[in-house]
Amino acid sequence: MDDTSIIELYWKRNEQAIAETEKKYGKLCYRIADNILKQKEDSEECVNDAFMKAWNSIPPDRPTYFSAYLCQIVKRLALSKLRYNSASKRQHDNILSYEELSDIVSNKQTPEDTRIMAELSNAISNFLMREKKINRMMFIRRYWYYDSIEIISNEFKINSKTVGSILFRMRKRLKKYLKKEGFDL
Repeated sequence: MDDTSIIELYWKRNEQAIAETEKKYGKLCYRIADNILKQKEDSEECVNDAFMKAWNSIPPDRPTYFSAYLCQIVKRLALSKLRYNSASKRQHDNILSYEELSDIVSNKQTPEDTRIMAELSNAISNFLMREKKINRMMFIRRYWYYDSIEIISNEFKINSKTVGSILFRMRKRLKKYLKKEGFDL
């Protein structure tokens, strides 16, 4: 079933929407949650909560890119759960990818920062479009899907130290690019 049809099911308040969402995007959502949380139970809870959040937000929302909309919900819920777990002294080992970008991109959530965050998002997209395709793909796998460096190195058949170096150099270039674009980092 295509995304438009799934969204129509949400708008009609047809519970089949959740089943179709699970069928089409369940594995992707679980992967994102598990890459962040590293615990099956927490990941399952996060994905179920994301499906419920989609149910409660569509309507009135009508996302243009349903997969990105859903992944963003999962990601936010997983990061929130990770912060909760970390605050409760139940910290996980692998939150490095989230931390690697923290000195470049802050986690501002106040209303006055909405415009700045949209501009920042556009600037990061523009930066990535200037990068080699393989570098762009590695960057997205690491910082959007939270794949480990080992998974990325296996996927692209590149030494893990090389992947780490490429990502490190990209973060440095990104920081320089964002400063040039007028972002105060």
